[in-house]
Amino acid sequence: MKFAASILVASAVGLLSVSASAQDASAPEKKALDPNQVVCEKQEVLGSRLATKRVCHTRAEWAALRLADRQEIDRAQINRGMRDDH
Repeated sequence: MKFAASILVASAVGLLSVSASAQDASAPEKKALDPNQVVCEKQEVLGSRLATKRVCHTRAEWAALRLADRQEIDRAQINRGMRDDH
């Protein structure tokens, strides 16, 4: 009975060490992106189904634009509740 318990503990320890090493090997290293790299994206032209325009900004500028958009949406949603349009 003691022998079976020691085998069970040893196999559990072995499985834990194998799974930990597998997680380390499968986790790719993420490289930091250059905030000064210029990134372009196509944006649809309002009022047209086919026309697009190409807009280019640095990664830092894209992040600032996303933050400004998010803050504008938050402000609009907060102010919507404060209006008295009954």
